[in-house]
Amino acid sequence: MRPPRAGEAGPRARPPAADRARLLAGPLPWLMPVLLFIGLFYLYPILDALRLAFTDASLLDREVSFSLEALSATFGSTALGTVLRNTAIFTVGSMAGQMLLGLAIALMVVRGERHGLRGMLAFRTLVLAAWVIPGIANGIIWQMLFSEAPFGAINSTLRLLGLPAVAWLSDPANAMLSAIIATVWQGTAYSMILLYAALRSINETLYEAAAVDAATPLERFRFITLPHLRPALTVNAILILIMTLNTFDAILSLTGGGPGRATEVLALFAYSTVFNSFDLAGGSVLSILLLAISLCASVLVAAALPREGQR
Repeated sequence: MRPPRAGEAGPRARPPAADRARLLAGPLPWLMPVLLFIGLFYLYPILDALRLAFTDASLLDREVSFSLEALSATFGSTALGTVLRNTAIFTVGSMAGQMLLGLAIALMVVRGERHGLRGMLAFRTLVLAAWVIPGIANGIIWQMLFSEAPFGAINSTLRLLGLPAVAWLSDPANAMLSAIIATVWQGTAYSMILLYAALRSINETLYEAAAVDAATPLERFRFITLPHLRPALTVNAILILIMTLNTFDAILSLTGGGPGRATEVLALFAYSTVFNSFDLAGGSVLSILLLAISLCASVLVAAALPREGQR
């Protein structure tokens, strides 16, 4: 190896200022504001809720001391098993309904646009109108529709058709179905928009080649559409899962968690524990439990996401 010539810098001659400039030019300085924002507005509330879960904090008392009573009372509650079962039924039913109905509407809109059908933009706007309605308003709307009073729209229609009225909200066997229907009606638009974008990204030449090979519509859907939609369907499932697990406002205005505890889900149970029972520590335990369930369920769903080499 020849020695460096006159005026030529050696391998260790780089000034420290160049290292600092390279560090400042990297991604870390640009990511620091985002990391601070996430830590302040997302991580801190989680850590604070975790701290409160190990105390006897209450909305009626400023004195807070370390205690395990909230943990033992929450996990020893006889209502927790019912609430978790309701949460599982509500989440699975809502996810299935939103994904299936959203996929069906997205397929219909894409097919209509490919055939030059008019009104597809207005139809998409109409579906999106349900999504922008607040959860409380959504529950009130469906409470009027499901009402068993003479003005209830659904039961009035059933009577006109000569069919018996249904106890949508007062019967525990029907109350959960009513809550799922209300949630699916509001959340389908989100699923439809995500899957619509994924459908539009599929190369149309694949369908043209399949048509030349005399493939049936079912075969085109099975071997072309579904494989290309699998990543979008997985992401959609994770997002809907998280949103559904945290849904309580629509149920609060629709049934209030009743009759009995027939529609009381974990998010509503945590809300009632804090703002009805004033038990801040118990509500913190339930919120951490809800966070853990959301993370575990999201990881399980994400495990089905195909890797780059599997697509």
